[in-house]
Amino acid sequence: MVPSEENQLVPKEVESAAEEPRVLCIIQDTTNSKTVNERVTLNVPASTPLKKLFEDVASKVGYENGTFDLVWGNGDNVTDLTPIDQNSDKSILDAGFEPGKKNFLHLTDKDGEQPHIMQEESGTTEDSAQDRFIGPLPREGSISCTNNYVSQSYSYSSVLSKSETGYVGLVNQAMTCYLNSLLQTLFMTPEFRNALYKWEFEESEEDPVTSIPYQLQRLFVLLQTSKKRAIETTDVTRSFGWDSSEAWQQHDVQELCRVMFDALEQKWKQTEQADLINQLYQGKLKDYVRCLECGYEGWRIDTYLDIPLVIRPYGSNQAFASVEEALHAFIQPEILDGPNQYFCERCKKKCDARKGLRFLHFPYLLTLQLKRFDFDYTTMHRIKLNDRMTFPEELDMSIFIDVEDEKSPQTESCTDSGAENEGSCHSDQMSNDFSNDDGVDEGICLESNSAAERIAKVGSEKNSLLYELFSVMVHSGSAAGGHYYACIKSFSDDQWYSFNDQHVSKITQEDIKKTYGGSSGSRGYYSSAFASSTNAYMLIYRLKDPARNAKFLESHEYPDHIKQLVQKERELEEQEKRQREIERNTCKIKLFCMHPTKQIMMENKLEVHKDKTLKEAVGIAYKLMDLEDAVPLDCCRLVKYDEFHDYLERSYEGEEDTPMGLLLGGVKSTYMFDLLLETRRPDQIFQCYKPGEVMVKVHVVDLKTESVAPPISVRAYLNQTVSEFKQLISKATHLPAETTRVVLERCYNDLRLLNVPSKTLKAEGFFRSNKVFIESSESLDRHVAYTDSHLWKLLDRHANTIRLYVSLPEKSPGSQFRQSVYQKTGDLGNLDEACERVKGPAGNMKCVEAILEESTEKLKSLSLQQQQQEGDNGDSSKSTEASDFENIESPSNEIDSSASVENRELENQIQISDPENLQSEERSDSDVNNDRSTSSVDSDILSSSHSSDTLCNVDNAPIPLANGLDSHSITSSRRSKANQGKKETWDTAEEDSGTDSEYDESGKSRGETQYVYFKSEPYTADEGSGDKQKWLVVHVDKRITLSAFKQQLEPFVGVPSSHFKVFRVYANNQEFESVRLNETLSSFSDDNKITIRLGRALKKGEYRVKVYQLLVNEPEPCKFLLDAVFAKGMTVRQSKEELLPQLREQCGLDLTIDRFRLRKKTWKNPGTVFLDYHIYEEDINISSNWEVFLEILDGIEKMKSMSQLAVLSRRWRPSEMKLDSFQEVVLESSGVEELKEKLSELSGIPLENIEFAKGRGTFPCDISVLEIHQDLDWNPKVSTLNVWPLYICDDGAVIFYRDKTEELMELTDEQRNELMKKESSRLQKTGHRVTYSPRKEKALKIYLDGAPNKDLIQD
Repeated sequence: MVPSEENQLVPKEVESAAEEPRVLCIIQDTTNSKTVNERVTLNVPASTPLKKLFEDVASKVGYENGTFDLVWGNGDNVTDLTPIDQNSDKSILDAGFEPGKKNFLHLTDKDGEQPHIMQEESGTTEDSAQDRFIGPLPREGSISCTNNYVSQSYSYSSVLSKSETGYVGLVNQAMTCYLNSLLQTLFMTPEFRNALYKWEFEESEEDPVTSIPYQLQRLFVLLQTSKKRAIETTDVTRSFGWDSSEAWQQHDVQELCRVMFDALEQKWKQTEQADLINQLYQGKLKDYVRCLECGYEGWRIDTYLDIPLVIRPYGSNQAFASVEEALHAFIQPEILDGPNQYFCERCKKKCDARKGLRFLHFPYLLTLQLKRFDFDYTTMHRIKLNDRMTFPEELDMSIFIDVEDEKSPQTESCTDSGAENEGSCHSDQMSNDFSNDDGVDEGICLESNSAAERIAKVGSEKNSLLYELFSVMVHSGSAAGGHYYACIKSFSDDQWYSFNDQHVSKITQEDIKKTYGGSSGSRGYYSSAFASSTNAYMLIYRLKDPARNAKFLESHEYPDHIKQLVQKERELEEQEKRQREIERNTCKIKLFCMHPTKQIMMENKLEVHKDKTLKEAVGIAYKLMDLEDAVPLDCCRLVKYDEFHDYLERSYEGEEDTPMGLLLGGVKSTYMFDLLLETRRPDQIFQCYKPGEVMVKVHVVDLKTESVAPPISVRAYLNQTVSEFKQLISKATHLPAETTRVVLERCYNDLRLLNVPSKTLKAEGFFRSNKVFIESSESLDRHVAYTDSHLWKLLDRHANTIRLYVSLPEKSPGSQFRQSVYQKTGDLGNLDEACERVKGPAGNMKCVEAILEESTEKLKSLSLQQQQQEGDNGDSSKSTEASDFENIESPSNEIDSSASVENRELENQIQISDPENLQSEERSDSDVNNDRSTSSVDSDILSSSHSSDTLCNVDNAPIPLANGLDSHSITSSRRSKANQGKKETWDTAEEDSGTDSEYDESGKSRGETQYVYFKSEPYTADEGSGDKQKWLVVHVDKRITLSAFKQQLEPFVGVPSSHFKVFRVYANNQEFESVRLNETLSSFSDDNKITIRLGRALKKGEYRVKVYQLLVNEPEPCKFLLDAVFAKGMTVRQSKEELLPQLREQCGLDLTIDRFRLRKKTWKNPGTVFLDYHIYEEDINISSNWEVFLEILDGIEKMKSMSQLAVLSRRWRPSEMKLDSFQEVVLESSGVEELKEKLSELSGIPLENIEFAKGRGTFPCDISVLEIHQDLDWNPKVSTLNVWPLYICDDGAVIFYRDKTEELMELTDEQRNELMKKESSRLQKTGHRVTYSPRKEKALKIYLDGAPNKDLIQD
């Protein structure tokens, strides 16, 4: 890290003959945004020539000398753009460098081209260290930062240049290391590679994309000829029929080997390579059973492609020490005696017998799989065995062929047909997928030679079964996941290499020995289950036979089709290299353009070669933005643009022939500016934009029409005065400068009047891009105080007005409502009279009755709870003197739960004929009968059938606007004082909201409010969209409250505000209800969408609650029942009473109030039991969209006090391997002894034998019966439940208990496996974890047609 400039110590050199002064140079690389903050420090002698300085800088930063310039810099600001002469022999002292001071230099592009990165030299210390690395390497870019300057920038050489070993790596697509290891092993196998090259692809017969052999050919050619460090394997995996998701699936390398060999055999049918896999990899062995009484032997011949060797014998904690030991164990026979006796066909009885395997033939390429992955039946986890197992470099397999049995005459005799189905301890070790039993029957010898000939053949074969190791596939990690790489010996030079994805490096024999595995200390059988270790997993040996051992084909020996393929791949790589070079010299920058006809800002990315001229770049941008039909090419130009500030920085006059690389400051990964394709009309002239100018968007304001015109762009200078700026605007707008008022909008709601003529624009707060409003008239408004003027109010309104799109209900009667009004008035101009007739008795009778009749069906569909609330509101005896909330809050006014009465009351509201009663119902959100016959709100809203544009005072109490602050309030001062100290609840319809507390009992306004702007007009959706919804586009002051906003929408919806709900529409059309009535619309922005739905809106202190049924003994314990409304101050018993009819009508649950309880719900967990006397918001915290459990009781409620604790207990029966159903236990205290006593009473288990444990996770805390006995923390040493490790402080905890004297059932392997399957299925169905595997593994498949069958995948 370079010290800061302030704290950096500059050496003061002592000038003497013995010590030459030194010069401190600080170089900042400005060619790349990633390195612009990096600084390189050089302390060189003062006599150093400039040429040597450039060489030192190039060496330090890793650039090629001669591909960059150095210019003088002063801190962060360049003062002299003239490059320093890099070829000069002049000393740096003579060139102006000062000893003892900091000399700042900027490293810049040379001739508009970025510096070339220095090629890495082979054999560096870093590479040497990497060569010695064995194991998984970090991914590209994950290596920690070093002091090397070049490490901070992207190095092409590190990725594109070939490894010094001469070998090419393979890129890991994501988790394809297992594939890379196998592919590199096959590539380094001469016999396989040569045979693959001899196969010729016929394009007329097959698609090259889906041909596995052809894609392997291409990959091998690239591995042999490419100049890259690593190549992709995507073409090979695509030929397997894999999509991108397969790259994220890690598989077993041995499984891949067998599946790939099978696929190659299928593809190579009826070709010269049809039997290649068998010739190279297939061996034969005999599976035999020999009677120990008569010597009769039954057998069958199996083939194998690999030999699986166990690491440890079953049940042992001692691993085999070597591969040789494991091979001996593989062929070690077992004696079948006792109950396992063998029925001998010759003896015609059950006899003792010997059963085993015998190798008959070893393949040319011998594959050994070390079975390091096992399954622990105790923990039910897949594990990895990391024990040490050595393997030799040369393996003599002759000792594993035994010819003694070949001399027995009984081997020639008849067969035992029953031997085929005999169980074998080795059957799970065999690789039988490729065994071919066609024509090979047990006991039938297919060899035509005599026994003596065969014995002689086997004897000679034994002398030539020496194998040499050439590939070790290593796994690093655990059974849960890890990394594969391959250690391979080249047959060309006998050197070992590590092929670790894209990294290839030399290794030694000592590195191979590190893959033997091993762990220190004494360990149990499965103690290393989750230890992460690096050890060999697959070994491949080749038979040492000079007659058969092949060498890799030389280039002149290639078949013609491979020579053509090599040439084709070279040409493609060269083309790719040229393309990369073009990319490296291509400037990529954001391009914007305001479409001349559509008037929308378009954005794209301009890619232009650095040598292209500005004129050519304009043509490219012109086509890119598709302006051919909109404007001629000569009416377009490119200008420097700052999109963030919407600022035109400069234009490029006279630079049409300048290369873009020079114009943009070089080819860079990111630019600090953008480009704008500016257009003009043919009769216009482009304006010149000079650096240093600021951009001003001028809006002309007309006070008479109260309109703000679209902006006019003006360029100004920061040092101009306000007076000069007015003159400039006057020329652009043709308005007199003397009477012009200029208002600058610096930020939101900050409107500054520029009234000091001598002040500069900079002093007034102008920046790069600015917005001003001007007004020039002779009106008296100029002489009024600015904050009281009409101009300020208009601008304040303009700044706070947003445009909203409101979706009205499909059957909204709003239009009919307005139409009725207009038909009855006859004169649209007489608005007051119209409103009187609407609000008067006669008008009220006729038009509003029609509206309500039309919305009857809507209202009837409301829930019963809503009907009950509406019924109470409709009762004039309750609504005239007291608010609805007061009715709820008062214990004397309990709500009647009779559904029939409420239904009748609702029908009376809908088919109402009493004007006064209707008037009361309409204002159900107000506390009194407010006379609005002369309200300007309604009269202005009803002024037009198409639009309404008014400045409204919601409460008929106009006050002047001041300071632009959001200071309006519609809260009663008396009500506010009465509520001082009360807890505020923000997630509900507030009791201070405008709809509920707007008026006092005398009908007068109880608070002052600001004027709010509201303008609306119908909006039609795009034709062809199929949207038949009615829309309204609303321009509204966002400082309006939701309550007042709903009142403004009443005429358009056609029902009172209490009868509809407002939903805000978010991204992906998600809707959320807005219920905070006293909250403003300040969180809304332009073009937001709102949906109006009919239905009773929440009132003050009310909450919408989702009720779920708790079913503790069901597979799905949480079942949704209904939506209800609870109110603040309501008791739990009152809410239960209201739920009863809804449960009966909607859910078919006929309950009594004492047969169910409500309790807290936290996700799926049951919590606190709510007692009947609890009060919402006082005893129980409640919030918006609250959720609650309803639990049906078997008997009377046992929970009477908050001091009690209700837990859910479940008995575990280990002797039966099953869990009983849940039973509730109610405790009077948190004592453990009381819990045990209750469990003892419940189960009949003696108190001293009770053991319990707390359940884990989410209710119902499901756990496998195979794990519960040992996995839970049984019998914790605590005296109370509310301490660690239990922490049971609330109702609903799950307690498992058992009888400690009850023995665990002993299970056979078959029973355990069957039970494991059942438990896995059960836990999957209930959505709980299946503990067997940490991830669901996907079967490895290769699809021969190149694409998977979707039905098979689903299966």
